[in-house]
Amino acid sequence: MRACLIVLFLVAACGRIDDVGRAPDFTPMMDTDEYYAMVTRPLPVSLEPERPIDPSSLWNGGRTSLLGDRRAMTQGDILTVVIEIDDSAEISNSTARSRSGSESMGIAELFGIPQRIDPQLPDGATLGNAVSADSSSSSSGDGSVRRNEKLTLRVAATVTGVLPNGILQIVGGQEVRVNFELRELLVTGYVRPQDISRQNEITYDKIASARISYGGRGQITDVQQPRWGQQIADIVLPF
Repeated sequence: MRACLIVLFLVAACGRIDDVGRAPDFTPMMDTDEYYAMVTRPLPVSLEPERPIDPSSLWNGGRTSLLGDRRAMTQGDILTVVIEIDDSAEISNSTARSRSGSESMGIAELFGIPQRIDPQLPDGATLGNAVSADSSSSSSGDGSVRRNEKLTLRVAATVTGVLPNGILQIVGGQEVRVNFELRELLVTGYVRPQDISRQNEITYDKIASARISYGGRGQITDVQQPRWGQQIADIVLPF
C-alpha cells in the first residue's frame, strides 16, 4: 500500500517538475482547428484584382476592390470577435411562515361509561376530556445573491466550417505570455453572416452557443489552485 502511494505521488509530481524554472509552452499552432480550416479551404481566394463589370468604371464589386465586401463568409476566413461583458445581478428573498393548532375532545356522558371508569383511573384522570392536543410551527429564511462580472477583450477567430443553412462556425484562440504566466482566451460558437459588421467584427451577444473561456496557466495560477490531495479530501471527508 505504501509503495502504491509513493508511485502515485511521483506520477502526480512529474507534470509539475517539467515546468520548474521555465515559462509554460504555447499551444502548437499546427494542431488547431483554425489551421486545418485554412489548409482545407474549399475555394482559394484569388488575390489578383478583378476586372470591372463596366469597362468604363474604375471600381468593381470584388472582395479585393476598394469598395468590396471583406467580411468573413467562407471556411478559412478570419473575423474579429468583440467581447464586452458587464453584467450584474442581485437577488434577495425572504420568507416567513407560522402556524398553530389546538384540538380537544371530551365525552362527559356516554351511557354512564365515563362515570364507571373514572374511579378506576389514576387521580386527576377522567374520560370527560378524552383527547387534547396542541401544535405550533414556525419557519423563516433569507437568501441573497450578488454578482458582478466585467470583461473587455478582442480576439481574431477563424471560420472553421459553413453549415448547410449558411451559418458560420467560428473558433478563436489567443495566448499571451508575461514572464512565467500564460493567459489563454478561447471563443467558439455560430454566427450569421449578416450579423458581421462592415468592419468584419461581431459582438459576443450575436454568437449562438457561445463558449468563452478566459484563464491561464503558470506559476501564479499554480499557486492559487489547491493541491489535488486537498480537493479529494474536500470531496471525501464528511465533516
